[in-house]
Amino acid sequence: MENLENTKKRALKILGSRNYSEKEMYERLTGKGESPNNAECAVAWLVELGYINDDDYGLMIIRHYSKKGYGPARLRDELYKRGIPRELWDDMFAGIEESDTEDAALEFLNKKLKGSTDKDDLRRATDALVRRGFSYDDAKTATNKYMENIF
Repeated sequence: MENLENTKKRALKILGSRNYSEKEMYERLTGKGESPNNAECAVAWLVELGYINDDDYGLMIIRHYSKKGYGPARLRDELYKRGIPRELWDDMFAGIEESDTEDAALEFLNKKLKGSTDKDDLRRATDALVRRGFSYDDAKTATNKYMENIF
């Protein structure tokens, strides 16, 4: 039982630096040498106290990376990487408006292109949007809207 108390203390100390998902905290604790059983109990304890909440953490990730100009595919990659359960994703994405995604893509293009209409610059910017997690169709639509706004 003493060992579980130490695991809980370690978990609280880890939480002091940033938010974690249940999976991330479990992996962090076991990576620090805690037993899987103690790590599982400590994570359940943190969830019960409300210190770890995968719903809130996932929404925070989506808002953060959306503001950075990342598209839906990249957002899903981040959620996956951080161990947010897939059954929560649909509800999280329900709060994102399609216009928010379009605005993020346009904002990225405006920063990247700075008024340029060069064909090669446009192609590179469209490719950059795809790498940032936007579908090719969304990237092409954003590039077309950018061109409409320039002229």
